[in-house]
Amino acid sequence: MLTIVLVGTGRVATQLGPALMHAGHQVTYVWSRTLAGAERLATELPGAEAGNSLDLRAYPADLYLVAVPDAAIPAVLAEARFPSGALVAHTSGTVPLQAFAPYKDLRGGVFYPLQTFSLGRQVDWQMVPLCIEATDAASEATLLALGHELSQQVARVATPQRQALHVAAVFACNFTNHLLGISHALLTEADLSFSLLAPLVQETIDKAFLHPPFSVQTGPAARGDEPTLASHQAALAAHPRWLALYKVLTDSIKAEALDDATNNEEPLQL
Repeated sequence: MLTIVLVGTGRVATQLGPALMHAGHQVTYVWSRTLAGAERLATELPGAEAGNSLDLRAYPADLYLVAVPDAAIPAVLAEARFPSGALVAHTSGTVPLQAFAPYKDLRGGVFYPLQTFSLGRQVDWQMVPLCIEATDAASEATLLALGHELSQQVARVATPQRQALHVAAVFACNFTNHLLGISHALLTEADLSFSLLAPLVQETIDKAFLHPPFSVQTGPAARGDEPTLASHQAALAAHPRWLALYKVLTDSIKAEALDDATNNEEPLQL
């Protein structure tokens, strides 16, 4: 059993804390800028104290997990006071391991879960890829062992690869969700159910993980159907921001299709 201090009470921390507890570890202290925020999460973690002080020297632990927004990590590390020799790991996809370089008395690490987290929605941690990195072999071994207790997919991932993975994840998750939001709004305007898109979206995702996604691109942009593209753009005239996005994505698909044709790679039309 590890004793763990959880620094943060956002979406990652709210899901990670109970997962650690169910894996048999003890969260001893929960920190938040607001005491009320820390208390809310601590009530779900029996035995955990809540506080808004970053002087953590009074809370010795095997691991200090910093689960705060990426932009806040440098400030939190600078403000916090950890016991000398403490193992401190952040959960960011973008902040480099080098963030720990100024703190020579700390062992630094990364414990990055590749997943989207929402309050009130539980994830299956066994299916969440965990990316591990550390400043020394012993710390890496600790984080890898902890990762394997939570997930079936645990790997050593160095900072450059983790940052590339995060960019790819933004395209695959955040941008896709934004596009689905536009689809939802358009269908709502037309008095149609968003659920009509479910089979299409599911087939698109399934197909993308069976073939290189560019090779299975379909639709009017991929086939150069200019009348349909013009019709869509006319329909979007009342939504200039969405129209601009439609044009950018259309141009990108056309350019990729042209590259495929130049390389004698015919898109698979399904």
